[in-house]
Amino acid sequence: MKKKEIKEFVKDRYSKIASKEDKSCCSCSGGPDLVIEQAKSAGYNPEDLKSIPEEAVFGLGCGNPTALAELEEGETVLDLGSGGGIDVFLAANKVGKFGKVIGVDMTEEMVKTAIKNAGTGEYTNVEFKLGEIENLPIEDDSIDVIISNCVINLTPNKLTAYKEAFRVLKPKGRILVSDIVTEGELPEEIKRSFQAWAECVAGAMEKQEYLDTIKEAGFNDIEIVEQHYFTEPGMDERLVGKITSIQVKARK
Repeated sequence: MKKKEIKEFVKDRYSKIASKEDKSCCSCSGGPDLVIEQAKSAGYNPEDLKSIPEEAVFGLGCGNPTALAELEEGETVLDLGSGGGIDVFLAANKVGKFGKVIGVDMTEEMVKTAIKNAGTGEYTNVEFKLGEIENLPIEDDSIDVIISNCVINLTPNKLTAYKEAFRVLKPKGRILVSDIVTEGELPEEIKRSFQAWAECVAGAMEKQEYLDTIKEAGFNDIEIVEQHYFTEPGMDERLVGKITSIQVKARK
Protein backbone atom coordinates (compact mmCIF):
# COMPACT_ATOMS: atom_id res chain seq x y z
CA MET A 1 0.00 0.00 0.00
CA LYS A 2 1.33 3.43 -0.93
CA LYS A 3 1.19 6.22 1.64
CA LYS A 4 -0.42 8.59 -0.84
CA GLU A 5 -3.20 6.09 -1.58
CA ILE A 6 -3.87 5.59 2.13
CA LYS A 7 -4.12 9.34 2.70
CA GLU A 8 -6.48 9.85 -0.23
CA PHE A 9 -8.77 7.04 0.96
CA VAL A 10 -8.86 8.44 4.51
CA LYS A 11 -9.45 11.95 3.20
CA ASP A 12 -12.32 10.77 1.00
CA ARG A 13 -13.98 8.94 3.89
CA TYR A 14 -13.93 11.94 6.21
CA SER A 15 -15.06 14.26 3.43
CA LYS A 16 -18.10 12.03 3.03
CA ILE A 17 -18.70 12.01 6.79
CA ALA A 18 -18.65 15.82 6.81
CA SER A 19 -21.13 15.96 3.93
CA LYS A 20 -23.16 13.12 5.53
CA GLU A 21 -22.71 10.85 2.51
CA ASP A 22 -20.94 8.29 4.72
CA LYS A 23 -23.44 6.93 7.25
CA SER A 24 -20.85 5.06 9.36
CA CYS A 25 -20.46 7.73 12.03
CA CYS A 26 -22.93 8.14 14.87
CA SER A 27 -24.23 11.55 13.84
CA CYS A 28 -24.95 10.29 10.34
CA SER A 29 -26.56 6.97 11.25
CA GLY A 30 -28.02 7.05 14.72
CA GLY A 31 -29.07 10.56 15.57
CA PRO A 32 -28.19 12.76 18.54
CA ASP A 33 -28.85 10.15 21.24
CA LEU A 34 -26.29 7.75 19.78
CA VAL A 35 -23.82 10.60 19.35
CA ILE A 36 -24.08 11.51 23.04
CA GLU A 37 -23.68 7.88 24.11
CA GLN A 38 -20.57 7.47 21.95
CA ALA A 39 -19.15 10.74 23.21
CA LYS A 40 -19.82 9.76 26.84
CA SER A 41 -18.03 6.45 26.30
CA ALA A 42 -15.04 8.37 24.92
CA GLY A 43 -14.90 10.52 28.06
CA TYR A 44 -16.99 13.59 27.24
CA ASN A 45 -19.27 15.21 29.79
CA PRO A 46 -22.85 15.57 28.42
CA GLU A 47 -23.12 19.02 29.98
CA ASP A 48 -19.98 20.14 28.16
CA LEU A 49 -21.42 18.86 24.88
CA LYS A 50 -24.53 20.97 25.43
CA SER A 51 -22.32 24.07 25.54
CA ILE A 52 -21.11 23.70 21.93
CA PRO A 53 -22.87 23.53 18.54
CA GLU A 54 -24.63 20.18 18.07
CA GLU A 55 -23.33 19.81 14.49
CA ALA A 56 -19.74 19.82 15.78
CA VAL A 57 -20.21 16.33 17.26
CA PHE A 58 -19.84 13.44 14.81
CA GLY A 59 -19.49 10.54 17.22
CA LEU A 60 -15.84 10.07 16.26
CA GLY A 61 -12.75 9.94 18.49
CA CYS A 62 -11.31 7.71 21.18
CA GLY A 63 -10.94 10.11 24.10
CA ASN A 64 -11.46 13.62 25.38
CA PRO A 65 -8.14 15.49 25.22
CA THR A 66 -9.56 18.78 26.48
CA ALA A 67 -10.51 17.13 29.78
CA LEU A 68 -6.90 16.20 30.53
CA ALA A 69 -4.90 19.00 28.91
CA GLU A 70 -5.25 21.35 31.92
CA LEU A 71 -5.96 24.29 29.65
CA GLU A 72 -5.64 27.76 31.14
CA GLU A 73 -7.16 31.10 30.23
CA GLY A 74 -5.18 33.01 27.63
CA GLU A 75 -3.39 29.99 26.14
CA THR A 76 -3.07 29.33 22.41
CA VAL A 77 -4.19 25.81 21.55
CA LEU A 78 -3.83 23.78 18.35
CA ASP A 79 -6.12 20.83 17.53
CA LEU A 80 -4.66 18.35 15.03
CA GLY A 81 -7.42 16.92 12.85
CA SER A 82 -10.16 19.17 14.18
CA GLY A 83 -13.10 17.71 12.22
CA GLY A 84 -16.36 19.49 12.94
CA GLY A 85 -14.74 21.41 15.79
CA ILE A 86 -15.84 19.55 18.93
CA ASP A 87 -12.50 19.80 20.74
CA VAL A 88 -11.77 23.28 19.41
CA PHE A 89 -14.99 24.63 20.88
CA LEU A 90 -14.53 22.85 24.21
CA ALA A 91 -10.98 24.21 24.39
CA ALA A 92 -12.19 27.70 23.41
CA ASN A 93 -14.55 27.69 26.38
CA LYS A 94 -11.58 26.97 28.66
CA VAL A 95 -9.02 29.46 27.29
CA GLY A 96 -11.53 32.32 27.23
CA LYS A 97 -11.67 35.48 25.18
CA PHE A 98 -7.97 36.22 25.66
CA GLY A 99 -6.98 32.77 24.43
CA LYS A 100 -7.18 31.26 20.97
CA VAL A 101 -7.80 27.80 19.52
CA ILE A 102 -6.75 26.80 16.01
CA GLY A 103 -8.10 23.70 14.31
CA VAL A 104 -6.25 22.12 11.37
CA ASP A 105 -7.89 19.50 9.17
CA MET A 106 -6.89 18.09 5.78
CA THR A 107 -10.50 17.80 4.63
CA GLU A 108 -12.02 20.88 3.04
CA GLU A 109 -15.56 19.74 3.85
CA MET A 110 -14.69 19.37 7.55
CA VAL A 111 -13.12 22.84 7.65
CA LYS A 112 -16.23 24.35 6.04
CA THR A 113 -18.44 22.53 8.55
CA ALA A 114 -16.34 23.72 11.48
CA ILE A 115 -16.38 27.34 10.28
CA LYS A 116 -20.16 27.15 9.98
CA ASN A 117 -20.38 25.71 13.50
CA ALA A 118 -18.19 28.52 14.82
CA GLY A 119 -20.67 31.00 13.38
CA THR A 120 -23.57 29.15 14.95
CA GLY A 121 -21.88 29.25 18.34
CA GLU A 122 -20.71 32.86 17.87
CA TYR A 123 -17.12 31.96 18.71
CA THR A 124 -14.62 34.78 18.27
CA ASN A 125 -11.53 33.01 19.64
CA VAL A 126 -11.29 30.14 17.15
CA GLU A 127 -9.80 29.68 13.70
CA PHE A 128 -9.89 26.74 11.29
CA LYS A 129 -7.20 26.06 8.71
CA LEU A 130 -6.99 23.59 5.84
CA GLY A 131 -3.76 21.64 6.15
CA GLU A 132 -2.05 18.36 6.92
CA ILE A 133 -0.66 17.40 10.31
CA GLU A 134 2.60 16.39 8.59
CA ASN A 135 2.97 19.92 7.19
CA LEU A 136 1.21 22.32 9.54
CA PRO A 137 0.27 25.81 8.33
CA ILE A 138 1.46 27.17 11.69
CA GLU A 139 4.46 29.31 12.68
CA ASP A 140 7.37 27.94 14.70
CA ASP A 141 7.21 28.24 18.51
CA SER A 142 3.72 29.76 18.50
CA ILE A 143 1.51 27.23 20.34
CA ASP A 144 1.14 26.63 24.09
CA VAL A 145 -0.79 23.35 23.91
CA ILE A 146 -1.50 20.78 21.19
CA ILE A 147 -4.47 18.43 21.45
CA SER A 148 -5.58 15.68 19.07
CA ASN A 149 -8.28 13.04 19.17
CA CYS A 150 -7.76 9.74 17.34
CA VAL A 151 -6.11 11.38 14.32
CA ILE A 152 -2.36 10.71 14.36
CA ASN A 153 -3.00 6.98 13.89
CA LEU A 154 -4.51 7.87 10.50
CA THR A 155 -1.22 9.06 9.02
CA PRO A 156 1.45 6.69 7.70
CA ASN A 157 4.00 9.38 8.68
CA LYS A 158 3.62 9.57 12.46
CA LEU A 159 7.18 10.66 13.16
CA THR A 160 6.81 13.55 10.70
CA ALA A 161 3.54 14.57 12.37
CA TYR A 162 5.12 14.60 15.82
CA LYS A 163 8.15 16.53 14.54
CA GLU A 164 5.76 19.14 13.17
CA ALA A 165 3.98 19.29 16.52
CA PHE A 166 7.35 19.81 18.20
CA ARG A 167 8.24 22.58 15.73
CA VAL A 168 5.16 24.70 16.33
CA LEU A 169 5.10 24.38 20.13
CA LYS A 170 6.63 27.09 22.26
CA PRO A 171 9.54 26.04 24.50
CA LYS A 172 8.06 24.10 27.45
CA GLY A 173 4.84 23.72 25.43
CA ARG A 174 2.87 20.51 25.90
CA ILE A 175 0.76 18.00 24.02
CA LEU A 176 -2.18 15.88 25.14
CA VAL A 177 -3.11 13.32 22.52
CA SER A 178 -5.87 10.72 22.52
CA ASP A 179 -5.01 7.93 20.12
CA ILE A 180 -5.29 4.25 19.25
CA VAL A 181 -2.38 1.83 19.68
CA THR A 182 -2.03 -1.93 19.53
CA GLU A 183 -0.99 -4.62 21.97
CA GLY A 184 0.98 -6.87 19.62
CA GLU A 185 0.87 -7.30 15.85
CA LEU A 186 -2.33 -6.99 13.83
CA PRO A 187 -3.23 -9.51 11.09
CA GLU A 188 -1.67 -8.56 7.74
CA GLU A 189 -5.09 -8.62 6.08
CA ILE A 190 -6.25 -5.82 8.39
CA LYS A 191 -3.03 -3.82 8.06
CA ARG A 192 -3.48 -3.82 4.28
CA SER A 193 -7.13 -2.77 4.35
CA PHE A 194 -7.91 0.80 3.26
CA GLN A 195 -11.16 0.64 5.21
CA ALA A 196 -9.32 -0.44 8.37
CA TRP A 197 -6.95 2.52 7.90
CA ALA A 198 -9.89 4.91 7.66
CA GLU A 199 -11.43 3.36 10.78
CA CYS A 200 -8.31 4.11 12.89
CA VAL A 201 -7.21 0.47 13.17
CA ALA A 202 -4.72 -0.49 10.44
CA GLY A 203 -2.50 2.53 11.04
CA ALA A 204 -2.27 2.03 14.79
CA MET A 205 1.28 1.46 16.07
CA GLU A 206 2.30 -0.95 18.78
CA LYS A 207 2.12 0.99 22.06
CA GLN A 208 5.83 1.14 22.93
CA GLU A 209 6.77 1.98 19.34
CA TYR A 210 4.27 4.85 19.45
CA LEU A 211 5.81 6.24 22.64
CA ASP A 212 9.30 5.85 21.17
CA THR A 213 8.17 7.84 18.12
CA ILE A 214 7.10 10.74 20.33
CA LYS A 215 10.50 10.62 22.04
CA GLU A 216 12.35 10.49 18.71
CA ALA A 217 10.50 13.65 17.64
CA GLY A 218 12.16 15.45 20.55
CA PHE A 219 9.56 15.36 23.33
CA ASN A 220 10.29 14.81 27.02
CA ASP A 221 8.28 13.81 30.09
CA ILE A 222 6.20 11.39 28.04
CA GLU A 223 3.45 9.80 30.10
CA ILE A 224 0.30 7.76 29.51
CA VAL A 225 -2.26 9.43 31.77
CA GLU A 226 -5.18 7.13 30.90
CA GLN A 227 -5.69 3.98 28.87
CA HIS A 228 -8.36 1.38 28.26
CA TYR A 229 -9.12 -1.37 25.77
CA PHE A 230 -10.92 -0.01 22.75
CA THR A 231 -13.96 -1.80 21.37
CA GLU A 232 -16.93 -0.97 19.22
CA PRO A 233 -19.97 -2.81 17.82
CA GLY A 234 -19.06 -5.20 15.02
CA MET A 235 -15.32 -5.15 15.74
CA ASP A 236 -13.36 -7.97 14.11
CA GLU A 237 -12.96 -10.65 16.78
CA ARG A 238 -9.25 -10.88 15.95
CA LEU A 239 -8.87 -7.34 17.31
CA VAL A 240 -10.58 -7.82 20.65
CA GLY A 241 -8.06 -7.10 23.41
CA LYS A 242 -5.44 -5.89 20.94
CA ILE A 243 -6.57 -2.28 20.50
CA THR A 244 -5.98 0.27 23.27
CA SER A 245 -7.09 3.88 23.55
CA ILE A 246 -4.38 5.92 25.26
CA GLN A 247 -4.18 9.52 26.45
CA VAL A 248 -0.56 10.66 26.22
CA LYS A 249 1.00 13.87 27.46
CA ALA A 250 4.51 15.17 26.79
CA ARG A 251 6.51 18.41 26.79
CA LYS A 252 8.83 20.19 24.41
